[in-house]
Amino acid sequence: MRPGRIGALEGFSAGEIRRQAGATLAVATPGRGFTDVTAAVTGFVRESGIRDGLVTVFCRHTSASLTIQENADPDVQADLMTALDGLAPRHAGYVHGAEGPDDMPAHIRTMLTDSSLSVPVVDGRLALGTWQGIYLIEHRDRPHCREIALHAIGA
Repeated sequence: MRPGRIGALEGFSAGEIRRQAGATLAVATPGRGFTDVTAAVTGFVRESGIRDGLVTVFCRHTSASLTIQENADPDVQADLMTALDGLAPRHAGYVHGAEGPDDMPAHIRTMLTDSSLSVPVVDGRLALGTWQGIYLIEHRDRPHCREIALHAIGA
C-alpha cells in the first residue's frame, strides 16, 4: 500500500450485545515502575465468557496509570521512566507537596499517560499486537496497593 492510503475494512462483524462482566483487580506494586497486568486481564476476559466485544481497564488512582507498551524488551520501560522523569521531575517547585516530592510529579505523569484503556476482544482473546502488553505504571516511589476496575461487554 502506498504511504498516505487507508485500506479497506477487513474482518467486519456486527451483532447484539448479549453479555457483560465486571470485576476489580488488586495490584501490589513494588514502587516506581511497570507491572504487567496482561495475564490478569486475559484471565478476566476468559472468565467473562465474552468471545467478541470490548474490555475496559480502569485505574482508580491519580498517581498511577495504565499503558499498552512493548512487552519484549525491558529497556523500553526503563527509557519510558526516564522520559517521564524529564517531563515531570521531582523537586520542580510544585505547590502541591503535602504527600512528598514524588506526589505532584505522579499526578502529572498520570495525566500524560492513561487512567483507562479499551481493548477489543476477538475470538475470546485480547486483540493486542504481538509485542504489546497492558501495564500499570506506579508513579510513586514506595509500594502501593492499586485497584483496577475491569468491565467487558460483548457476545
